[in-house]
Amino acid sequence: MFSKGDKIVYPLYGAGVIEDLEEKEMDGNIQTYYVLRIPVGNLKIMISAGKAESLGIREIYAKDEILGIISSIIGEPIDMPENWNQRYKENMERIKSGKLSEVALVFRNLLVRERERGLSTAEKKMMTTAKQIILSELILSQDVEKARAEEILAETFENGC
Repeated sequence: MFSKGDKIVYPLYGAGVIEDLEEKEMDGNIQTYYVLRIPVGNLKIMISAGKAESLGIREIYAKDEILGIISSIIGEPIDMPENWNQRYKENMERIKSGKLSEVALVFRNLLVRERERGLSTAEKKMMTTAKQIILSELILSQDVEKARAEEILAETFENGC
């Protein structure tokens, strides 16, 4: 179980800080909820503590781990289906996994595809979502502002893509 002040990642939304723990009655049972504040987009989300594991909630990675994970995917071969539906489905599964390496692969692959051929509106939105998830974890682990996190991300992918 996480505590107030813990920095966690919620797949599809990104990294945030648990601001509070609230107890609510649901169907006669008292349940604990995490009140999560996500810095990118200034979102506030309530998550059932009992469902955290099944939702893929995890602690954020340490400062050095994040850069290592992001850098490690740059050299991996780009393997994307040509079929738009299949590509979208695979990318969405990667984002839902909550794994930083998978989200970074989605971002990198779509970034390369955008440079080469352009992206559909749905894929542009997906690339933005992947970027926001990565940025939120960079912001919290590196203790930097969003602008600096964007610079770090741009520098990392500029050198390898």
